[in-house]
Amino acid sequence: IWNAFRLVKGWNVSNDIEQPESSKLAIRYFDETLAQSAAMLEDQFGKYRLNEALMNVYSLFWDEFSSWYLEMVKPAYQQPIDKATYETTLSFFENLLKLLHPFMPFITEELYQAIKERDAMDSIMVSLLPATENYCSCTLDKMEVTKEIIAGIRNIRAEKGISPREAFEMFYKGSLDAANNCIIEKLANISNIAEAPESIDGAAVTFMVGTTEISIPLGNNIN
Repeated sequence: IWNAFRLVKGWNVSNDIEQPESSKLAIRYFDETLAQSAAMLEDQFGKYRLNEALMNVYSLFWDEFSSWYLEMVKPAYQQPIDKATYETTLSFFENLLKLLHPFMPFITEELYQAIKERDAMDSIMVSLLPATENYCSCTLDKMEVTKEIIAGIRNIRAEKGISPREAFEMFYKGSLDAANNCIIEKLANISNIAEAPESIDGAAVTFMVGTTEISIPLGNNIN
């Protein structure tokens, strides 16, 4: 939690750069994820399933926010982040602290006060939990496919000993929603995404995501 806070507060913010499409998609995804988890949490608290509630919040912060969302919106090395994405990320962080507070009261209060200046009587202890709202499961399902593709490409790099800095093309056979392509390109360092040709020059590694075949041509990157 501290590391995520230091990362976000350490970004340089610019009012002069446009919000990237990948950040817009990431915000939409995490907004829906937060709404889904808040609804689940309300149900779990109502049924006194505190262990399930704790694991729900843990997974939300560690897996969805820290491992995926922050990676999606993180600016390039030594580059600033746009103001809209930064402010939305802080808002998400504050809502996450509120969900975590029943389980971790001290660190959440400390960071709640550190996010911005507050009145003396403004405490996370008396703030309201994020309101439960309807969420779009379609948006979440599409992002799950995107995350599987990114994880698959990262596994190929790890297995073949290829640097994350080496850009690849990605080909697919079957159906692939292009809406999240910019996130795949950013997180998996993909230079181009296209339908697979009849034959791919050089060595290629393939894997399946649902019914879609993903091919990564490695060229001279492997021995």
